Amino acid sequence: MKVLVLASLAESLSNFRGKLLLALKQTGAEVHAVAPELSEDAAASAAMAGMGVVCHNVPLLRTGLNPWQDSRTLLALVSRFRQVRPTHFLAYTIKPVIYGTVAAWLAGVPQRTALITGLGYAFNAEARGLRGLLQRLLRLMYRFALARATRVVFQNPDDRALFIALGLVAADKSAVVNGSGIPLEDFAQQPLPPQDRCHFLLIARLLSDKGIHEYVTAARQVRQRHPDQAVFHLVGWIDSNPAAIKQSDLDDWIAEGLIQFHGKLSDVRPLLAGCHVYVLPSYREGTPRTVLEAMATGRAVITTDAPGCRETVTDGDNGYLVPVADADALAAAMGRFLDQPTLVATMGQRGREIAADKYDVHKVNAQMLKHMGVI
Repeated sequence: MKVLVLASLAESLSNFRGKLLLALKQTGAEVHAVAPELSEDAAASAAMAGMGVVCHNVPLLRTGLNPWQDSRTLLALVSRFRQVRPTHFLAYTIKPVIYGTVAAWLAGVPQRTALITGLGYAFNAEARGLRGLLQRLLRLMYRFALARATRVVFQNPDDRALFIALGLVAADKSAVVNGSGIPLEDFAQQPLPPQDRCHFLLIARLLSDKGIHEYVTAARQVRQRHPDQAVFHLVGWIDSNPAAIKQSDLDDWIAEGLIQFHGKLSDVRPLLAGCHVYVLPSYREGTPRTVLEAMATGRAVITTDAPGCRETVTDGDNGYLVPVADADALAAAMGRFLDQPTLVATMGQRGREIAADKYDVHKVNAQMLKHMGVI
């Protein structure tokens, strides 16, 4: 048995799929990992080598639609599949799912699994103009590719229901798992920091659809109502996504003193340990990994009543759910932790319990191996 896993970002293989790759190796399979510039990423390639995973590069642009480059990607993948001759294939994120699944089908790979980890900005709402054109094109590409998958796995029931309703996937070959799971051994429960001030934390790519603007607006409101009682931390980076925030806006927020900006971090655990409440006002997710990390650390969570996010929080139990794009409601939820500081500990403890019961990565990976046809 040979398994080939395709990603659009080399570091995601070690950071988010390492436990899955190890689980695949433990079945006795020969495991191959493919990503753009994987061999040039010293940390990711070293992690793969340490697990006995064979690494391959592929010419794949993570964002944008360039027919010439994407055709080159498809041909390169077909060639790689014919060289490796895997029996099982797994892809996640948009381009690997679309081009990888088609290439695996063309190359005659028997088991072809597509993992839908989130739908991105093109699926947040019906769009017009260029964004609407991109939305329609992506749906056509998904429909063509997923018809050639043997199994399509979603990370929340809302995404699955939407794809079925749009005719992008057949109900009988789709399934849902509880996100990517969280390695509880790597994200141990941490004691809460002193509560002289409440530290809120958001970790995300700096995209409008992650609720960055709502987070900043809510921070401004909370600071006005509760001077010197709250600190707002932001971790992330600006990339080429069309929904990326402006650098000038970020600079203004920092200059205003609204947020403490930490940039892109390779290890977010110290900041998770240093916060009291984790916040993710995203418009839509698969299942947000950072929320699971925060829950495992023992932190209360505020997130949106949106697909993917709503599955992680029971309102009033391990945190609060707020409407999408509602900065006022977000500020009000933050204020509850300032008015009732004991909620930080009680909700944080519940978050840890839910993470252990529902999102343990070993439980999720056992489901994934079954859906992939590996066990």
